[in-house]
Amino acid sequence: MYPASFEYHRATSVADALALMARYGDDAKVLAGGHSLLPVMKLRFASPGHLIDIGRIAALSGISAAGGDVAIGAMTRHADVAASALVAKSVPALSDAAAAIGDVQVRNRGTIGGSVAHADPGADLPAVLVALGAQIVATGKSGDRTIAAESFFTETFATSLGAGELVTQVRIPVPAAGSGCAYAKHPEAASGYAVVGVAALVTVAGGKVTAARVAITGLSSKATRLTAVEAALVGQPANASSAGTAAQAAGEALDLYDDARGSVAYKANLAAVYATRALTSALARAGA
Repeated sequence: MYPASFEYHRATSVADALALMARYGDDAKVLAGGHSLLPVMKLRFASPGHLIDIGRIAALSGISAAGGDVAIGAMTRHADVAASALVAKSVPALSDAAAAIGDVQVRNRGTIGGSVAHADPGADLPAVLVALGAQIVATGKSGDRTIAAESFFTETFATSLGAGELVTQVRIPVPAAGSGCAYAKHPEAASGYAVVGVAALVTVAGGKVTAARVAITGLSSKATRLTAVEAALVGQPANASSAGTAAQAAGEALDLYDDARGSVAYKANLAAVYATRALTSALARAGA
């Protein structure tokens, strides 16, 4: 199908994009990579009168170290995140996830900001950002606002982004010494979306896990912290056995139901399996 007619606007700067958004309001959509928006427009599930393309705003691209964080511009492509030596060294869970998104075409056109703002419950990045304690920078007419990833994703395809605000940057704290992080995913064969994806961040000292953050995507309406898994792991020996035992609690925070993807029991087991894999990899990266 073809989308309904719309007027195309190419923003030349963040200020220009915000002005266009203010001018056209709810009748406008922002175009980043386009892999989520354009199919929806072709099916006419969305028919904006105005499309605001932010893809050529140079200030929104790039990866850098900034005050103990890895700062990534919203228009940075998934392929560039996956290929970044800084990301691989500092926050390898993000490298894991970016390299596993969709297919080659999606990774070379899709953007981190577009994925974050779209908040698809089967997307890879939200779980990683929640587990790593990332901050989302949103820019509006009043300036920048920083939102914790855990608060940013509110529901299926819904975020705490305000009207007239644009995601401009993602900031991920570099984990402390003795920490490791990883992402493990079971993808849908056709789309590459996560049936389940688990991100884990652990800190190890004296042979024991002293801190843990674990988040899941795919089996819930948004990226969700697995606090029961975290609680079960902290204080335990930093080994694969402890990871597997703690991961059995992965289904506790999820509102699971039977559907075409599988039964409740199958999904709970899937969550435990991939939590085990993510935790085991994170422990290995922590040097355990």
